[in-house]
Amino acid sequence: MTKQAEPCCSSPATICYWFIVSLVAYGVLRLIGICWRPFRASAAACLLAMAIGCMANWFKNHSLHCTVTGPLFLIGGIIFLLSGAGMIPQRDTFWVWPALLIGIGIAFLLEWLFGKRTGS
Repeated sequence: MTKQAEPCCSSPATICYWFIVSLVAYGVLRLIGICWRPFRASAAACLLAMAIGCMANWFKNHSLHCTVTGPLFLIGGIIFLLSGAGMIPQRDTFWVWPALLIGIGIAFLLEWLFGKRTGS
C-alpha cells in the first residue's frame, strides 16, 4: 500500500520546477500559435502554460497552492483563448485579472496557514 503524500509549502526548488515546466509549455503553445492565431502573443498561452506548470508541480511536489492556482490559471487561459477566437467579446474579460490575483493571494494564504512545512 502506498502512502499518500501530504500537501506541502513551496520551496525555491518547487518554484524553479514550476517555472521550467511553465516555460517549456509556453514555448510549445507559442509554436502552436504559429498556426493558430489565438495563441500568438496572448495571455491565453501564458495562463495555460502556468496551469500546466501547476499541474506538474502538484504531481511532483504536492504544493498546496497549486490545487487552487492550477484550475484558476486554466479557467483564465480558456477564457482568454475563447476571447482570442472571437467567441467571447474582449470587453467581457476585464474581470479575469482581478479574479486571478485574488485567487492567487488566497491560495498562498491557505498554503501559509495549512501547508506542511519541511525543516525548521
